[in-house]
Amino acid sequence: MKTHQDSDLLEDSSPQQNGVVQSSPTHYSTIAASPSSQEEPISTYFEEKIPIPDDATQIFSFRKLWAFTGPGFLMSIAYLDPGNIESDLQSGAKAGFKLLWVLLASTIIGLLLQRLAARLGVVTGMHLAEVCNRQYPTVPRIILWLMVELAIIGSDMQEVIGCAIAFNLLSVGRIPLWAGVLITIIDTFVFLFLDKYGLRKLEAFFGILITIMALSFGYEYVMVAPNQVEVLKGMFVPYCEGCGPVQLEQAVGVVGAVIMPHNIYLHSALVKSRQVDRNNKKEVKEANKYYFIESSIALFVSFLINVFVVAVFAEAFYDKTNIQVNQQCNESGSPHTDLFPTNNETLQVDIYKGGVVLGCFFGPAALYIWAIGILAAGQSSTMTGTYSGQFVMEGFLNLRWSRFARVLLTRSIAIFPTLLVAIFQDVQHLTGMNDFLNVLQSMQLPFALIPILTFTSLTSIMNDFANGLVWKIGGGMTILMVCAINMYFVVVYVTALNSVLLYVLAALLSIAYLCFVGYLSWQCLIALGVSCLDVCGRIQVGQARHIDIYLLSNMDGDGLVEN
Repeated sequence: MKTHQDSDLLEDSSPQQNGVVQSSPTHYSTIAASPSSQEEPISTYFEEKIPIPDDATQIFSFRKLWAFTGPGFLMSIAYLDPGNIESDLQSGAKAGFKLLWVLLASTIIGLLLQRLAARLGVVTGMHLAEVCNRQYPTVPRIILWLMVELAIIGSDMQEVIGCAIAFNLLSVGRIPLWAGVLITIIDTFVFLFLDKYGLRKLEAFFGILITIMALSFGYEYVMVAPNQVEVLKGMFVPYCEGCGPVQLEQAVGVVGAVIMPHNIYLHSALVKSRQVDRNNKKEVKEANKYYFIESSIALFVSFLINVFVVAVFAEAFYDKTNIQVNQQCNESGSPHTDLFPTNNETLQVDIYKGGVVLGCFFGPAALYIWAIGILAAGQSSTMTGTYSGQFVMEGFLNLRWSRFARVLLTRSIAIFPTLLVAIFQDVQHLTGMNDFLNVLQSMQLPFALIPILTFTSLTSIMNDFANGLVWKIGGGMTILMVCAINMYFVVVYVTALNSVLLYVLAALLSIAYLCFVGYLSWQCLIALGVSCLDVCGRIQVGQARHIDIYLLSNMDGDGLVEN
């Protein structure tokens, strides 16, 4: 059997037993690609591989950690996109410091899920979309691709709108929303071609954008000077005193904003950019270790930036009313006073109004620095979102297109609906659209989490690096909890629509949706070892025959299974 992927998979010969290819215990990448993948690859991001220095005598090497640093920080940008920033500021304004522990728990859960994604890419040399393409039957594979594309479109719309809002704030309203969207399209193309100048330079550029976010939101944090005791209490005491339905919905929204479905696909692809000999178990194990350390550092940085935003709005605007903000904006001479009606209702903010109220209370500098931070968040996340779209399309559809054609297609899929929204929607009234996009992404979460747990639990794919019992049980429970939380968020949103027609439509879509999630869950449970669910007896998992016949029988022309 010959395995090949991006020139760094193994060549291996494995015997067949009863029509099933047996995985070699000494090799750690056993998924065969289709014959078409043996052609010269057309790639983005992977045109060069970063070499790893050899420090064989050291248990831990900072030189090696530096060599592996990059993919985790690109992945962490999804934790800092405008959708997350808006969720943060709403959390602070609606619940004060009380939900910081939810943010911390969500980030830790996100780290564990990203670990699975990174391990799949390191061990197999293939990212999640490629594995799904080779493992799932045709119809589920196409449905899965469409669902992931919906998640990417929803995320991309939030990111592009965030950039457009930042341009509007920086220009004092002179650049309308639609013009900001067009600017974002152009500069995204420019930045995407930075990888022609070297992978490390591209990763350094993303590092600069993260630094700009840290400095911008850190400035707001220092200026507002929130109560540090309350910050620590909110972060480490899992309790929400006096919270009601509003705070509960916001807590669910925090979880949904942090854990992004397309980010699992992205991270599993980014880790392929380092030179790792997959023949060598020690090197694979070492790569997993350093990627986990790097991801932990990256998500810690992203967590601190998110905390800055939550704490600023918790300290300055928690329990503030519209009339209080209106009066302050009048006194400061702000041109945006009409955003806040003269009533005693609790202040409602988004990333646009958030910048305005910061300017009213703390001066114009606070508004412009906030806008710079939002621009950095939106610009960086639009670029990584474009990478996600390319990886997903290449993996699921096995596209053989030029770089420009793929970038143009993946950008257009998200940009056209975003441009329509920008033309027909007022910049001051985008919160409803943001809620809808959060619901859309929440619904797509099972289509990333279930496959990643399935494939990292199969010995036929991961060999010695397959999930152990603790990870299988813990991962299954974690994914069940996250999906349940997000489904609650969806139900709350749908029930607030107050339309019988929409209820009926939602019910019909829910039946189809749950059927497909049930199919993926069935496959996942069998991979986790619940063999009693294999009612057809088509899936064999064990020492002698541990390749999943049912899944492998649908691989594209790789000849692994005798029909």
